[in-house]
Amino acid sequence: MKMKKILTGFTTLALATVLLAACGSNDKKETKESSAASSKVEESSSEAKAPKKVAGADLQDGTYKLEEKNYEHGYRTVFTIEVKDGKIVKSNYDNVNEKGESKTKDADYNKNMKAKSGTDPETYTPKLNEELVSGQNANVAVVTGATHSSDSFKNYAQQLIQAAQAGKTDTIEIDNGATLKDGTYSLEEKNYAHGYRVTFSIVVKDGKVTESKYDYVNKDGQSKQNDEEYNKNMKAKSGTDPKTYIPQLNEALVKAMSGEEPSVGNVEVITGATHSSDSFKIYAAQLINAAQKGDTAKIEVDNIVTE
Repeated sequence: MKMKKILTGFTTLALATVLLAACGSNDKKETKESSAASSKVEESSSEAKAPKKVAGADLQDGTYKLEEKNYEHGYRTVFTIEVKDGKIVKSNYDNVNEKGESKTKDADYNKNMKAKSGTDPETYTPKLNEELVSGQNANVAVVTGATHSSDSFKNYAQQLIQAAQAGKTDTIEIDNGATLKDGTYSLEEKNYAHGYRVTFSIVVKDGKVTESKYDYVNKDGQSKQNDEEYNKNMKAKSGTDPKTYIPQLNEALVKAMSGEEPSVGNVEVITGATHSSDSFKIYAAQLINAAQKGDTAKIEVDNIVTE
C-alpha cells in the first residue's frame, strides 16, 4: 500500500488573503500581474491585521530548504525560507551555477535578458523574495518578462510553506526536467472553505499528461460546477463560473503539457477566476513534480481557511 503523504497548505499570516481560501470564495476577484524573486530579505516592519484563521496548520519555526537537482542553461534553483514566531522572516530564492555563483551576478546574462524581456535576475529575484515575506503566502504577483521564474518561485515557495507547516526541515529535492513517470497522481485539500475543497488528479501515459481532473467538492462529494446558485451569482459578477472555468483549466493543462516545451506555466489565467487559476497552476506544478519522481502517494494539503 502506498503511504499517504501529508503536505500542508497555504498560509496567510500577515498581509494577504490566503490563496486557497480566496479561491474557494473569491473567484470573482482579479489579481494583479507582476514578477519577482531575490536574495535575503528581512521581514517588513509594517504589517496589516491578519484575518482570523479557522482551519489549517501554523508554520513551525525553523529553516526550510529546496533545491533543484539539474542545471538548466547553466543554472539551478536553490531556495530557503526562515520562519520565526510562525511567520516567514527571510526568503532566499536564487539560481546558481556549478560554482555556486548567483545568476544575479552574471552581467552578460542580465544584460541580454534585460534587452529582450525588460527585466533581469538582478531585478526580479529580490522582488520575489520581498513579496513572499510581505505577503506571507506563495501567490506572489507574476513579474512581467520573468513569467517562468515567477511561476517556478510560486510552486517552490508553496512547497516550502507546506514543509514549514509540517515542521519538515529535510531538503526538498526537485528532479526538474525529468521525464514524467506513467501513473495517476492526486492531491486533495483537507479543509473546506465556504463549503468546498479542491480535489485534483492527473493521469500520465507514455510520459505525457493525458487527463486532468481538477474540481471543488462539498462534504457530500458534489461538484461546485453543479451548484446552480453559485454559478449564477458568480457569472453575474465575474463573467465566468465554475462550470465554465474548471473544464477550461483541465483542458489547458493537458494541452500545456503536450507541446515541445511542456510547462504548467503555459496555462493561461482565466479572467474572472484569477485565484482559482493561480491555485490550479500551483497544485498542478506539485503534481508534475510528483510525476517526475514517480511518487503516486496522495498529496494532502492542510490549506489555511480564514474568515
